[in-house]
Amino acid sequence: MVQTLALNETLKNRSVLSLMEWSPAEIQRVLYTARVMKQEPRSPSFRHALEGQHIALIFELPSTRTRVSFQVAIESLGAQAVVFEWNQSQLGRGEPIKDAARVMSRYVSGVIARVKSHDTLQEWQKWAGCPIFNALTNRMHPFQALADVMTVWEKFGYMSGLKLAYVGDGNNMANSLLVLGAKLGIDVWIAAPSGYQPPLDLVRWAQQEAQLTGAGVHITEDAQLAATNADVVVTDVFSSMADDPSSADTKRAVMAPYQVNAKLMALTKSEAIFLHCLPAHRGEEVTDEVLEGPQSAVFDEAENRLWVQKSVLYHVLADSSAVLGG
Repeated sequence: MVQTLALNETLKNRSVLSLMEWSPAEIQRVLYTARVMKQEPRSPSFRHALEGQHIALIFELPSTRTRVSFQVAIESLGAQAVVFEWNQSQLGRGEPIKDAARVMSRYVSGVIARVKSHDTLQEWQKWAGCPIFNALTNRMHPFQALADVMTVWEKFGYMSGLKLAYVGDGNNMANSLLVLGAKLGIDVWIAAPSGYQPPLDLVRWAQQEAQLTGAGVHITEDAQLAATNADVVVTDVFSSMADDPSSADTKRAVMAPYQVNAKLMALTKSEAIFLHCLPAHRGEEVTDEVLEGPQSAVFDEAENRLWVQKSVLYHVLADSSAVLGG
Protein backbone atom coordinates (compact mmCIF):
# COMPACT_ATOMS: atom_id res chain seq x y z
CA MET A 1 0.00 0.00 0.00
CA VAL A 2 2.85 2.37 -0.92
CA GLN A 3 0.46 4.85 -2.56
CA THR A 4 -1.44 5.19 0.69
CA LEU A 5 1.77 5.84 2.58
CA ALA A 6 3.19 8.54 0.31
CA LEU A 7 4.18 11.52 2.42
CA ASN A 8 4.24 15.11 1.27
CA GLU A 9 7.80 16.01 2.22
CA THR A 10 7.05 19.76 2.04
CA LEU A 11 4.92 19.29 5.18
CA LYS A 12 7.70 17.68 7.19
CA ASN A 13 8.13 19.43 10.56
CA ARG A 14 5.66 22.19 9.64
CA SER A 15 3.57 23.90 12.31
CA VAL A 16 -0.17 24.51 11.97
CA LEU A 17 -1.10 27.89 13.40
CA SER A 18 -3.66 29.03 10.83
CA LEU A 19 -3.03 27.15 7.53
CA MET A 20 -2.47 30.54 5.87
CA GLU A 21 1.11 29.41 5.34
CA TRP A 22 0.11 26.11 3.66
CA SER A 23 -0.42 25.82 -0.09
CA PRO A 24 -3.70 24.58 -1.63
CA ALA A 25 -1.89 21.43 -2.81
CA GLU A 26 -0.62 20.70 0.71
CA ILE A 27 -4.09 21.13 2.20
CA GLN A 28 -5.62 18.92 -0.48
CA ARG A 29 -3.02 16.23 0.19
CA VAL A 30 -3.87 16.22 3.87
CA LEU A 31 -7.58 15.94 3.07
CA TYR A 32 -6.96 13.08 0.64
CA THR A 33 -4.93 11.15 3.22
CA ALA A 34 -7.63 11.80 5.84
CA ARG A 35 -10.20 10.18 3.57
CA VAL A 36 -7.94 7.17 2.97
CA MET A 37 -7.49 6.80 6.73
CA LYS A 38 -11.24 6.99 7.28
CA GLN A 39 -11.89 4.34 4.61
CA GLU A 40 -9.27 2.02 6.12
CA PRO A 41 -9.37 2.87 9.86
CA ARG A 42 -7.48 -0.26 10.95
CA SER A 43 -4.97 -0.35 8.11
CA PRO A 44 -1.53 -1.52 9.31
CA SER A 45 -0.03 1.05 6.94
CA PHE A 46 -0.36 3.82 9.54
CA ARG A 47 -0.21 1.86 12.78
CA HIS A 48 3.48 2.41 13.48
CA ALA A 49 4.07 5.65 11.55
CA LEU A 50 4.94 7.63 14.71
CA GLU A 51 6.19 4.76 16.85
CA GLY A 52 8.51 5.89 19.63
CA GLN A 53 7.36 9.50 19.52
CA HIS A 54 5.68 11.51 22.27
CA ILE A 55 3.34 14.43 21.55
CA ALA A 56 2.23 16.97 24.14
CA LEU A 57 -1.37 18.13 24.48
CA ILE A 58 -1.69 21.40 26.43
CA PHE A 59 -5.07 22.84 27.43
CA GLU A 60 -5.61 26.36 28.76
CA LEU A 61 -9.29 26.09 27.80
CA PRO A 62 -11.85 23.26 28.16
CA SER A 63 -12.05 20.57 25.48
CA THR A 64 -13.99 17.42 24.69
CA ARG A 65 -13.82 16.53 20.99
CA THR A 66 -10.37 18.06 20.49
CA ARG A 67 -8.85 16.26 23.45
CA VAL A 68 -10.28 12.85 22.62
CA SER A 69 -9.79 13.00 18.85
CA PHE A 70 -6.18 14.16 19.08
CA GLN A 71 -5.32 11.55 21.70
CA VAL A 72 -6.89 8.79 19.61
CA ALA A 73 -5.11 10.07 16.48
CA ILE A 74 -1.75 10.13 18.26
CA GLU A 75 -2.07 6.65 19.71
CA SER A 76 -3.47 5.11 16.52
CA LEU A 77 -0.28 6.26 14.77
CA GLY A 78 1.85 4.48 17.36
CA ALA A 79 2.89 7.52 19.39
CA GLN A 80 2.05 8.41 22.99
CA ALA A 81 0.13 11.47 24.14
CA VAL A 82 1.35 13.52 27.10
CA VAL A 83 -1.67 15.50 28.30
CA PHE A 84 -1.60 18.30 30.84
CA GLU A 85 -3.66 21.30 31.88
CA TRP A 86 -2.14 24.77 31.67
CA ASN A 87 -3.18 25.74 35.20
CA GLN A 88 -1.82 22.51 36.65
CA SER A 89 1.65 23.19 35.27
CA GLN A 90 4.29 25.83 35.91
CA LEU A 91 2.79 27.80 33.00
CA GLY A 92 -0.19 28.52 35.24
CA ARG A 93 2.20 29.97 37.82
CA GLY A 94 3.80 32.35 35.35
CA GLU A 95 6.67 30.41 33.79
CA PRO A 96 7.74 32.27 30.62
CA ILE A 97 6.61 30.57 27.43
CA LYS A 98 10.10 30.91 25.98
CA ASP A 99 11.42 28.72 28.80
CA ALA A 100 8.66 26.11 28.68
CA ALA A 101 8.77 25.88 24.88
CA ARG A 102 12.51 25.28 24.72
CA VAL A 103 12.38 22.62 27.42
CA MET A 104 9.28 20.87 26.07
CA SER A 105 10.85 20.64 22.61
CA ARG A 106 13.58 18.44 24.07
CA TYR A 107 11.00 15.96 25.38
CA VAL A 108 8.41 15.67 22.61
CA SER A 109 8.11 15.58 18.82
CA GLY A 110 5.30 18.14 18.69
CA VAL A 111 3.07 20.31 20.86
CA ILE A 112 -0.70 20.56 20.39
CA ALA A 113 -2.04 23.57 22.30
CA ARG A 114 -5.48 25.04 23.00
CA VAL A 115 -4.84 28.52 24.38
CA LYS A 116 -6.78 31.73 24.89
CA SER A 117 -4.62 34.05 22.83
CA HIS A 118 -3.22 33.48 19.35
CA ASP A 119 -0.22 35.57 20.46
CA THR A 120 0.57 32.87 23.01
CA LEU A 121 0.74 30.23 20.29
CA GLN A 122 2.95 32.43 18.11
CA GLU A 123 5.28 32.98 21.03
CA TRP A 124 5.41 29.23 21.60
CA GLN A 125 6.31 28.62 17.96
CA LYS A 126 9.02 31.28 18.11
CA TRP A 127 10.90 29.44 20.83
CA ALA A 128 10.01 25.79 20.23
CA GLY A 129 12.25 23.40 18.36
CA CYS A 130 9.36 21.20 17.24
CA PRO A 131 6.11 21.66 15.29
CA ILE A 132 3.25 23.48 17.05
CA PHE A 133 -0.37 22.56 16.29
CA ASN A 134 -3.21 24.98 16.98
CA ALA A 135 -6.04 23.20 18.78
CA LEU A 136 -7.93 26.53 19.08
CA THR A 137 -7.08 30.15 19.82
CA ASN A 138 -9.19 33.28 19.91
CA ARG A 139 -8.20 33.95 16.26
CA MET A 140 -8.08 30.55 14.55
CA HIS A 141 -9.50 27.00 14.74
CA PRO A 142 -7.74 25.34 11.77
CA PHE A 143 -8.39 21.67 12.50
CA GLN A 144 -12.11 22.24 12.87
CA ALA A 145 -12.15 24.07 9.53
CA LEU A 146 -10.26 21.16 7.95
CA ALA A 147 -12.92 18.79 9.29
CA ASP A 148 -15.61 21.06 7.86
CA VAL A 149 -14.19 21.10 4.34
CA MET A 150 -13.54 17.35 4.48
CA THR A 151 -17.23 16.88 5.30
CA VAL A 152 -18.21 19.18 2.43
CA TRP A 153 -15.98 17.18 0.05
CA GLU A 154 -17.56 13.91 1.20
CA LYS A 155 -21.10 15.21 0.76
CA PHE A 156 -20.69 16.90 -2.63
CA GLY A 157 -17.67 15.19 -4.19
CA TYR A 158 -15.94 18.52 -4.75
CA MET A 159 -15.30 21.85 -3.00
CA SER A 160 -14.31 24.51 -5.52
CA GLY A 161 -17.24 26.68 -6.58
CA LEU A 162 -19.56 25.74 -3.72
CA LYS A 163 -21.23 28.49 -1.70
CA LEU A 164 -20.59 28.32 2.05
CA ALA A 165 -22.49 30.67 4.33
CA TYR A 166 -21.21 31.21 7.85
CA VAL A 167 -23.89 32.89 9.97
CA GLY A 168 -23.29 34.36 13.42
CA ASP A 169 -20.29 35.58 15.39
CA GLY A 170 -17.29 36.35 13.17
CA ASN A 171 -15.01 34.38 15.47
CA ASN A 172 -12.15 31.91 15.05
CA MET A 173 -14.37 29.55 13.04
CA ALA A 174 -15.37 32.28 10.59
CA ASN A 175 -11.70 33.26 10.28
CA SER A 176 -10.53 29.71 9.60
CA LEU A 177 -13.25 29.09 7.03
CA LEU A 178 -12.20 32.27 5.24
CA VAL A 179 -8.66 30.88 5.08
CA LEU A 180 -9.62 27.46 3.76
CA GLY A 181 -12.25 28.84 1.43
CA ALA A 182 -9.69 31.16 -0.16
CA LYS A 183 -7.20 28.28 -0.45
CA LEU A 184 -9.67 25.79 -1.94
CA GLY A 185 -11.79 27.93 -4.25
CA ILE A 186 -14.92 27.99 -2.08
CA ASP A 187 -17.30 30.96 -2.26
CA VAL A 188 -17.43 32.01 1.42
CA TRP A 189 -20.04 34.39 2.79
CA ILE A 190 -19.73 35.62 6.38
CA ALA A 191 -22.97 37.08 7.78
CA ALA A 192 -22.31 38.79 11.10
CA PRO A 193 -23.47 42.00 12.76
CA SER A 194 -21.31 45.11 12.63
CA GLY A 195 -18.63 44.95 15.30
CA TYR A 196 -18.55 41.14 15.23
CA GLN A 197 -17.17 40.54 11.75
CA PRO A 198 -13.77 38.97 10.95
CA PRO A 199 -10.73 41.29 11.28
CA LEU A 200 -10.08 43.49 8.26
CA ASP A 201 -6.48 42.31 7.82
CA LEU A 202 -7.65 38.70 7.47
CA VAL A 203 -10.45 39.63 5.06
CA ARG A 204 -7.99 41.50 2.85
CA TRP A 205 -5.58 38.55 2.93
CA ALA A 206 -8.41 36.17 1.95
CA GLN A 207 -9.47 38.44 -0.91
CA GLN A 208 -5.93 38.44 -2.30
CA GLU A 209 -5.59 34.67 -1.91
CA ALA A 210 -8.97 34.15 -3.54
CA GLN A 211 -7.73 35.80 -6.72
CA LEU A 212 -5.38 32.84 -7.16
CA THR A 213 -8.03 30.13 -6.69
CA GLY A 214 -11.25 31.65 -7.97
CA ALA A 215 -12.76 31.72 -4.48
CA GLY A 216 -15.23 34.33 -3.32
CA VAL A 217 -14.99 36.39 -0.12
CA HIS A 218 -18.13 38.22 0.99
CA ILE A 219 -18.76 39.98 4.32
CA THR A 220 -22.32 41.09 5.05
CA GLU A 221 -24.73 41.84 7.88
CA ASP A 222 -27.55 40.11 5.96
CA ALA A 223 -27.97 36.47 7.04
CA GLN A 224 -30.69 35.81 4.48
CA LEU A 225 -28.53 37.10 1.63
CA ALA A 226 -25.69 34.83 2.73
CA ALA A 227 -27.94 31.76 3.05
CA THR A 228 -29.74 32.20 -0.29
CA ASN A 229 -28.75 29.37 -2.65
CA ALA A 230 -26.01 28.25 -0.25
CA ASP A 231 -24.66 24.71 -0.46
CA VAL A 232 -23.39 24.78 3.12
CA VAL A 233 -24.53 26.72 6.19
CA VAL A 234 -22.24 26.91 9.20
CA THR A 235 -22.65 28.52 12.59
CA ASP A 236 -21.03 28.51 16.02
CA VAL A 237 -22.02 29.53 19.53
CA PHE A 238 -22.83 33.20 19.96
CA SER A 239 -20.59 33.53 23.02
CA SER A 240 -17.20 31.81 22.80
CA MET A 241 -15.00 30.45 25.58
CA ALA A 242 -12.57 33.36 25.39
CA ASP A 243 -15.29 36.04 25.49
CA ASP A 244 -15.76 38.34 28.45
CA PRO A 245 -18.57 36.71 30.50
CA SER A 246 -19.90 40.12 31.53
CA SER A 247 -20.80 40.96 27.93
CA ALA A 248 -22.27 37.56 27.02
CA ASP A 249 -25.94 38.54 27.43
CA THR A 250 -25.50 41.71 25.35
CA LYS A 251 -23.73 39.77 22.64
CA ARG A 252 -26.42 37.09 22.51
CA ALA A 253 -29.08 39.78 22.05
CA VAL A 254 -27.17 41.28 19.12
CA MET A 255 -26.72 37.82 17.60
CA ALA A 256 -30.34 36.65 17.99
CA PRO A 257 -31.37 37.58 14.40
CA TYR A 258 -28.59 35.30 13.12
CA GLN A 259 -30.08 32.07 14.45
CA VAL A 260 -30.00 29.20 11.95
CA ASN A 261 -33.55 27.87 11.81
CA ALA A 262 -35.88 26.20 9.32
CA LYS A 263 -36.81 29.56 7.78
CA LEU A 264 -33.17 30.37 7.03
CA MET A 265 -32.38 26.86 5.76
CA ALA A 266 -35.36 27.11 3.39
CA LEU A 267 -33.38 29.74 1.47
CA THR A 268 -30.57 27.30 0.72
CA LYS A 269 -30.33 24.77 -2.08
CA SER A 270 -32.40 21.63 -1.54
CA GLU A 271 -29.27 19.49 -1.08
CA ALA A 272 -27.57 21.95 1.29
CA ILE A 273 -25.98 20.72 4.52
CA PHE A 274 -25.69 22.29 7.97
CA LEU A 275 -22.47 22.28 10.01
CA HIS A 276 -21.65 23.26 13.61
CA CYS A 277 -18.37 22.62 15.42
CA LEU A 278 -20.22 21.67 18.65
CA PRO A 279 -21.07 21.92 21.44
CA ALA A 280 -24.24 23.68 20.32
CA HIS A 281 -26.56 25.83 22.39
CA ARG A 282 -29.82 24.46 21.03
CA GLY A 283 -32.45 27.14 20.66
CA GLU A 284 -29.84 29.88 20.59
CA GLU A 285 -27.57 29.93 17.50
CA VAL A 286 -29.39 26.94 15.97
CA THR A 287 -32.74 25.31 16.53
CA ASP A 288 -33.09 21.69 17.49
CA GLU A 289 -35.11 21.18 14.32
CA VAL A 290 -32.11 22.07 12.15
CA LEU A 291 -29.46 20.40 14.29
CA GLU A 292 -31.34 17.10 14.30
CA GLY A 293 -32.82 17.51 10.82
CA PRO A 294 -32.00 15.75 7.54
CA GLN A 295 -29.66 18.52 6.37
CA SER A 296 -27.47 18.30 9.46
CA ALA A 297 -24.04 16.74 9.02
CA VAL A 298 -22.68 17.79 12.40
CA PHE A 299 -21.80 14.31 13.62
CA ASP A 300 -19.99 13.36 10.41
CA GLU A 301 -18.20 16.69 10.81
CA ALA A 302 -17.28 15.87 14.41
CA GLU A 303 -15.91 12.46 13.41
CA ASN A 304 -13.79 14.04 10.71
CA ARG A 305 -11.82 15.93 13.34
CA LEU A 306 -10.12 12.60 14.09
CA TRP A 307 -9.17 11.92 10.48
CA VAL A 308 -7.83 15.36 9.54
CA GLN A 309 -5.79 15.53 12.73
CA LYS A 310 -4.40 12.07 12.20
CA SER A 311 -3.51 12.98 8.61
CA VAL A 312 -1.72 16.20 9.58
CA LEU A 313 0.29 14.48 12.32
CA TYR A 314 1.22 11.75 9.85
CA HIS A 315 2.46 14.14 7.17
CA VAL A 316 4.27 16.46 9.58
CA LEU A 317 5.87 13.99 11.97
CA ALA A 318 6.28 10.62 10.20
CA ASP A 319 9.67 9.65 8.82
CA SER A 320 9.32 8.53 5.21
CA SER A 321 12.12 5.96 5.36
CA ALA A 322 10.57 4.34 8.44
CA VAL A 323 7.06 4.41 6.99
CA LEU A 324 8.09 2.89 3.70
CA GLY A 325 10.44 0.40 5.30
CA GLY A 326 13.51 2.04 3.77
